[in-house]
Amino acid sequence: MTGGIPVVRGLPVVGSALEMARDPLAVFLRGYATHGPVFRVRALHRTLTVLAGPELARWMGSREGRANLRSREVWQGLVDEYGATKTLTGVDGPEHRRLREVMRRGYSREALDGRLPDLVDITDRCVERDWAPGRTVPVVRALQFLVTGQLGTLLTGRVPTEHIDDIRIATLYILNTLVTRQRPAILLRRPEYRRARARVAELGRTMVREHRERPAADDRPRTLVDDIMAAHERDPELVPADDLTLALTGPYVAGLDTVANTLASLVYAVLAHPEVLERVRGEADAVFAGGRTVSEDDLAAMPSISGAVAETMRMYPIAVAQPRVAARDFTYAGHHISEGEPVYCAVTVPHFLPEFFPDPHTFDIDRYTDERREHATPGAYAPFGKGHHTCLGKGIAEIQMTLTAARLFHTLDLELDPPGAPLRRRAAPTPGPTASFRVRVTGRRR
Repeated sequence: MTGGIPVVRGLPVVGSALEMARDPLAVFLRGYATHGPVFRVRALHRTLTVLAGPELARWMGSREGRANLRSREVWQGLVDEYGATKTLTGVDGPEHRRLREVMRRGYSREALDGRLPDLVDITDRCVERDWAPGRTVPVVRALQFLVTGQLGTLLTGRVPTEHIDDIRIATLYILNTLVTRQRPAILLRRPEYRRARARVAELGRTMVREHRERPAADDRPRTLVDDIMAAHERDPELVPADDLTLALTGPYVAGLDTVANTLASLVYAVLAHPEVLERVRGEADAVFAGGRTVSEDDLAAMPSISGAVAETMRMYPIAVAQPRVAARDFTYAGHHISEGEPVYCAVTVPHFLPEFFPDPHTFDIDRYTDERREHATPGAYAPFGKGHHTCLGKGIAEIQMTLTAARLFHTLDLELDPPGAPLRRRAAPTPGPTASFRVRVTGRRR
């Protein structure tokens, strides 16, 4: 029974399951174009209620939106799997605000104060190791190692390269089976997953132990780990011991796929548009001229690279929709939604609406200039989600991606392999290029 909410047309029996597995955003765009801001999608045994449109972003951040939606059920499977009591993404209200404040500084641009040269050094070391001239590079894999090195150094003080596969596998299984529920939970019995989850838990325990054994006079920069451990010692009810593994490994889980996938999509988009590549190289070469040390002021001197990052997040969004549960009966755009009903908030649908982004399927890095500001219309642009669960690390991610892209294109001559190859993408657990996406390093520029 749909309660008057229209259903997106799909195939007999399976509904839209196959299309959702390939490209959920395409389903949401079609549903919005056909039915407006509320519709349902059938996928095998599940029926999803979807909210979409530019008005959604404002509503999610309003008092009404906060009262009508909750996150606990979406993330409870993850919490239970690690024997925790809660995670930041799965709590709402005052508790969410308190936890968010604990982690705010460690995930913010402040965490990068004076550390941009460290980002450059990490990138250079990874380029030296993984991007040698003449080599064909699996882009997503190489960027996962790079991003893990960056996040480990800057956010946690630990680079767990030996755990990259464990984090990736555990995240893949948990998101697919317990969060988005695109796969059956029986897959969690696989030995591959059990080993990976155990090693991620081991990583969390190691981080706790290393923090406690660290000398009090240690003068290294303060990290997110320090903030979380201080909050645990100060208020163990807010940050219980059982929650530390999820909290401390969170930067790797949150950033490994999301930042790496976005950067991989950016590499493709820039190489596929020679005029953009020329502009990106020009800005990067000017910023790094003569081996000078990069500073915060240099970020403003790279509008084309910043525009390429923003346009990549528009065209290849990671957070296609934010899953929630109806906290009570409510009405949205004239449709009744019942308490306990799963709700997908498709906040990136406006990324492809021509009234906000003319010719929306064209990669155009000048949409974000002061003259155009196409992204500035409320509700038009939401690469980091909307509402009180907006990505906490968006500031640091934008700097990380801008500086990394600048350094890669300053240092390397790259070409698509094979030349002109289209970008193949996967949808689960987070959208991004497939592992088969490769580039060839044709030379070192610097």
